[in-house]
Amino acid sequence: MPAEWRPNATLDSLRSRAESLATVREFFAERGVLEVETPLLAHHTVTDPSIESYVVSDPGGTRAGYLQTSPEFAMKRLLAANSGPIYQVCKAFRVGEAGRWHNPEFTMLEWYRPGFDHRTLMAEVEALVNCVLDTPSAPSAAKLTYAGAFAQYLDIDIDTVKLDALQGNVFELGYRGDPLPFDACLDYLLSHVLTKELAGRRVFIYDYPATQSALARLSPLDPRRAERFELFIDGVELANGFHELRDSREQQERFERDIYTRQARQLPDLMYDARLLDALEAGIPECAGVALGLDRLIAIRTGAKRIEDILSFGYGRA
Repeated sequence: MPAEWRPNATLDSLRSRAESLATVREFFAERGVLEVETPLLAHHTVTDPSIESYVVSDPGGTRAGYLQTSPEFAMKRLLAANSGPIYQVCKAFRVGEAGRWHNPEFTMLEWYRPGFDHRTLMAEVEALVNCVLDTPSAPSAAKLTYAGAFAQYLDIDIDTVKLDALQGNVFELGYRGDPLPFDACLDYLLSHVLTKELAGRRVFIYDYPATQSALARLSPLDPRRAERFELFIDGVELANGFHELRDSREQQERFERDIYTRQARQLPDLMYDARLLDALEAGIPECAGVALGLDRLIAIRTGAKRIEDILSFGYGRA
């Protein structure tokens, strides 16, 4: 067994990481996108029932705040203050995310582009990935709608399938926990079946179900769909992007639904971030934004089989 004091990453991997970060900054500098920093410790956090945040308390046991799962809320407040296009390379933290492609502390690249929609942003995401991976001649990534991917690879019509049928599919794959709700079943099938079908390819999946809209706007052409995309490379989810929701009232309603779901599932109770709602009310520009897992991208660049191999110290040795 290797000595526990030693780094997880080799020196070559650390050099590749440094080169990747330099490439990212050069990419955005050439495009006039401003690098910013926002707090890692904040008074509020995401309400998403599928994400849990680390709670930070002071020595007296009083809650001081949360380690951020994403810089999204703060960056949108900068957009409302007329920042223009911005990006950030930062640490993010999520409870329970440990595994081959997960670490509770990870490096996120997030950026926002006023004047872009989700389709325009997909092209820029692909350009950045090609720069970091040094694959300028790579074939363009395939593009599949979420509904199309489920129909093609699983023979499932996401608009008509019944919950019990989805739960049966999940059970057949070996799941043995409590019955999953509808969208959790779709997530399970995406991660356990579709990602394997996407192996060896670069694929954007877009137009997610409206029930998985997160902070994305709904499609004006089909309200069953959200203007959201994810990029997969060799079956690994790399980026998650939105044509951003700008309606403060709709965003508040989504937060309230999240809180109701959290209570129903007996998850930790949270308050939504009123400052974000105030920023949306003040007005952010028409824009698209995306979060990209830099650790995963660097692992792909170096040929690593897990992100721990490109971290100086993974969680087990932190």
